[in-house]
Amino acid sequence: METIRPYHRGLYRLPVSYPAMYCVLSTIGEGVIVNLSAVGCTIQTDNPLPHERSVALRLLLPDRHDSLPIELGEVRWVDGNRAGIEFTKMDRTANLRLHSFVWDLMVERIQAIQRERVTI
Repeated sequence: METIRPYHRGLYRLPVSYPAMYCVLSTIGEGVIVNLSAVGCTIQTDNPLPHERSVALRLLLPDRHDSLPIELGEVRWVDGNRAGIEFTKMDRTANLRLHSFVWDLMVERIQAIQRERVTI
């Protein structure tokens, strides 16, 4: 008998709120990225995404005017209108941009936590 292990993410995700567009099967839609790491995200959509399906994404991040393309992601879990997506295929330039963006957010978050500790 095969045991089903729950999905476990490998990296900490930062809480964010950025618009995104997605394409799954023949459906194109919009959503909001509610957390983000260099290898995945959680997206809130109007309609539930199908579990274990491939999805293409375009993230609208505040670092530049052009969107960040994720060529291929896999829907790893679905909870109502929220879905966890693991990024599985991305252009090298987009990958570097995403890693840099997430790194900068992480540094900002650490600095904010340190400032809070000093004022307490």
